[in-house]
Amino acid sequence: MLLNVSGISRALWAVGHCLAKNLKDILSRVISPSEAEHISSSYDIVGDIAIIRLTDVSRKYRLNIAEAIMSVHRNVRTVLAQAGAVHGGFRIRGFEHVAGEKKTVTTHVESRCAFSVDVSKCYFSPRLAYERMRVAKQVQDGEVVVNMFAGVGCFSLLIARYSNASKVYSIDFNPDAFQFMQKNIRLNGAYGKVIPMFGDAKEVIEARLRHVGDRILMPLPEKALEYLPYALLALKKAGGWIHYYDFEHSRKGEDPVDKVRLKVAQKLADLHVAFEFPFGRVVRSTGPNWYQVALDIAVEG
Repeated sequence: MLLNVSGISRALWAVGHCLAKNLKDILSRVISPSEAEHISSSYDIVGDIAIIRLTDVSRKYRLNIAEAIMSVHRNVRTVLAQAGAVHGGFRIRGFEHVAGEKKTVTTHVESRCAFSVDVSKCYFSPRLAYERMRVAKQVQDGEVVVNMFAGVGCFSLLIARYSNASKVYSIDFNPDAFQFMQKNIRLNGAYGKVIPMFGDAKEVIEARLRHVGDRILMPLPEKALEYLPYALLALKKAGGWIHYYDFEHSRKGEDPVDKVRLKVAQKLADLHVAFEFPFGRVVRSTGPNWYQVALDIAVEG
């Protein structure tokens, strides 16, 4: 069954408001319930690009889904479908073009910061907006921040805008992300405050950033535990804060935050570090029984 424009219009009207984000709600009046079950109810909007996830069943409705999204979100000019999971050291996603302009570069505005990004070459998630602001608001006057996995600069630039940090060293080893980070520093007028540094965080910290930071950011869950000793090396000898992110599998009855705490506590104990965990939270679900977890670690000198 294909949808026509009038059918989509009636479906959108039935949702009740123009900012509805649940595709099942948008399409429920024109697709059978059994088919709607196979359509992902969530999607991401990065700048003027919408990113959807398709199943074998929902693929035949991809143009209808794209039309529905573009009808609801008038700013969306491109709809891409995610082709496969995040992969590789750069956390890149494959995409196929579904509708609208054929492009992968856009500018995303978040909390009055502008982030230029190529979604096919750089990792970017609008779902981390709350987490980025949560961390930015914790930064104290005069702090030196080291962002070990800066990407296109999102955490760093929000910290530059919403705190009085003295410096934010922003490291990334993806050459494309590094170029966009430099562009975003210009876009947001953060010259001199956000310092872009290209390379592997291990090597950059060992060579140039030993014991300089009051606060270390580790927003790359796949590498966090491995790189934790280098986060400690980047901290000032008096101690400070580490914002640690990890992925954790948890069955029913298990707490993913507790599981990450135990794992990190063992690692820090092996490194003979005095620490506390003042705060931890599940950032989001990333799959069946898989979660992204954030830990704020207070490290003593």
